[in-house]
Amino acid sequence: MSGAEELHGLFFEDLEVGQTSVVARTITEADIVLFAGLSGDTNPVHINEEFAAGTMFSGRIAHGMLTAAFISTVIGTRLPGPGAIYLSQSLRFKAPVRVGDTIWARATITELFPDKRRAALSTTVTVRDKVVLEGEALVMVPRRAAAATPPAKAAAAE
Repeated sequence: MSGAEELHGLFFEDLEVGQTSVVARTITEADIVLFAGLSGDTNPVHINEEFAAGTMFSGRIAHGMLTAAFISTVIGTRLPGPGAIYLSQSLRFKAPVRVGDTIWARATITELFPDKRRAALSTTVTVRDKVVLEGEALVMVPRRAAAATPPAKAAAAE
């Protein structure tokens, strides 16, 4: 098997409505600081405890998009996995995430569109069984037949 084949996730033909995958991660101080630096989002509610203490959150919270990034982790590494291409993602932020919280990002296939190789997924992130983020994603998934180039065509292309 070539390296590309080993890295490939599920093909469209492997998917079924109801399939679910999850990723868990404990959010650290480093995650928030690195995300602020990488994204440029230095909103003090994320990085300044004194400022954040005076907000409705009574303390610092993780960036919503940092939390949402773990939905991308599920989709890009597990379901459907490598080879899937994000087309859209809706997000509804329900509650804050703080340093030390363990988040559980989950994606569940809700609908398949065979003619366009699309999969719709329900996406949620929870902390201690409380939903902190929910949304829907639409991804394009490679077909198994498209993943392998027939030997005759590969030789002709050289």
